[in-house]
Amino acid sequence: MGSPDFAVPALRALHAAGHEVAAVYCQPPKPAGRGQRETPCPVHRAALELGLPVRTPARVKRDAAEHAAFAALDLDVAVVAAYGLILPPAMLDAPRRGCLNIHASLLPRWRGAAPIHAAILHGDAETGITIMRMEEGLDTGPMLLREAIPLTPRSTTPEVHDALAEMGARLILRALDENPPATPQPEAGVTYAPKLTKPDGALDFTQPATVLDARIRAMNPWPGAFFTHGGEALRVLAAEPAEGQGPPGTLLHGFTVACGTGALRLTRLQRPGRGPLDAEAFLRGYNLPPGTVLGG
Repeated sequence: MGSPDFAVPALRALHAAGHEVAAVYCQPPKPAGRGQRETPCPVHRAALELGLPVRTPARVKRDAAEHAAFAALDLDVAVVAAYGLILPPAMLDAPRRGCLNIHASLLPRWRGAAPIHAAILHGDAETGITIMRMEEGLDTGPMLLREAIPLTPRSTTPEVHDALAEMGARLILRALDENPPATPQPEAGVTYAPKLTKPDGALDFTQPATVLDARIRAMNPWPGAFFTHGGEALRVLAAEPAEGQGPPGTLLHGFTVACGTGALRLTRLQRPGRGPLDAEAFLRGYNLPPGTVLGG
């Protein structure tokens, strides 16, 4: 049970290891692209490549027919990775070994929908994967396996995402083979990473440069870091802390921007409807002389 790219390595690993995959559950196809064509999610596409049966219910929480259909699969276990729908007790309790979730954090830190983004945004020294047995609470279930990776001051969400997706695939195979004992999560250290929206990517240059740098690394590719200037939302795809000071939001030289503390060098940007450009190429087509105050 999964939908985005993060869940694909686990599906492929389960199939390659010889587990009988009775069904693949994922989000229904959604309109995408300029033509708004119905497009299956990454897990759906991978399942079709592997010749596996796919189910795409739009909702499952209060649908008794879906609960019955799930129970009829007579499962040993359900593996869940970023599925996107809340499973009700009728489904959580149906498999003999329960529903095992591949969660992209070291629980109980960063329960919720955006744990990778949160770990980078808050400057965590490490993150990882927790294999947990699901219960009704939000990522509150007992833990079967945990494994950590270090985060650096230059870690980005795509890099960490890919590393954890592969780790999750490896750990879920271990959990199925070894059936390790479940350990309750500690009560101390609980934090939450809520679902992100586009405004979460907004850059406020009154904040310290290090904080903005972390936001840019955390929020790309989704929801995307941006600031508004000349009525356009300009996306910042990459940046790095730099030397300099001045009124927040002021261009010092090139694309180095003064922040509340320190400065930030924007190195890759994108205008709406245009392709990404390095800062030097961007400035050749967008007049922003030194002393410009970004915003508005």
